Amino acid sequence: MATETPPRPSRRGKDPEGRMPLREHLLELRKRVTIAAVAVLVGSVAGWFLYDPVLDYLTAPIEAAKERGLDIAINFQGVGTPFDLKLKLSVWIGFIVSSPVWIYQLWAFVTPGLTKKERRYAIGFMAAAVPLFLAGVWLSSLFIPNVVSFFTSFTPSDGANIIAAEDYLGFVMRTVLVFGCAFLLPVVLVGLNLLGLLSGKAVLKAWRWVTVLCFLFAAIATPTPDIVAMFTLATPMLLLFAVAIGICMLNDRRRAKGDPQYAGLSDDEASAL
Repeated sequence: MATETPPRPSRRGKDPEGRMPLREHLLELRKRVTIAAVAVLVGSVAGWFLYDPVLDYLTAPIEAAKERGLDIAINFQGVGTPFDLKLKLSVWIGFIVSSPVWIYQLWAFVTPGLTKKERRYAIGFMAAAVPLFLAGVWLSSLFIPNVVSFFTSFTPSDGANIIAAEDYLGFVMRTVLVFGCAFLLPVVLVGLNLLGLLSGKAVLKAWRWVTVLCFLFAAIATPTPDIVAMFTLATPMLLLFAVAIGICMLNDRRRAKGDPQYAGLSDDEASAL
């Protein structure tokens, strides 16, 4: 009696239903992480040679405070501190310079789990992720001088403000990355929606919390009494979230038309995926 020959998996290791085994997922993850790490490493080498102009740019708010007559300076406390900070700043530059590569690798790891049509949406929105990240980095450079000016203004007229280089540069690097990653959050929402893990209605219901968190983030990032600065940061973040919610809702409607069973699910009920 003849037996049916089971369908052979594809060269990428997927089963007949297009799902990738756990081992293949781990190999894919290792591949993507390796490529991203190499890109950051290459960017760090470039960052080593860009250290001086970038350091001058980051310490420009300190120089501006000096021009206002404030006795302020960056202090390198240890013998090896200059080398340590140059190494850290080089890696930080490499992380920003290589952002197109590691953002693409992140989406390339996600897209194998999507359908062909959904993958086109993911790749298209990934193309928006890089400009959004860089826009957040650029926007942070507009607010850091205001933050430095605000806090150093409390220095007494007969006092000096000697700032540890590790503290100042650490604060600046964290702020820049936080701004960049904050602008990537809408992309993450759309990615989770494309994977079927988050519905547009669920995101829409949380709009009050999103609004509060955006203004809270803006208030912390711009601790100046100028309310215009806070609105200047919070407004683009809210607009990005609104666009993300709109895309999620459209994708839910498209998916519901293609799968009536999905359309019957409630917001807190898991999909077949």
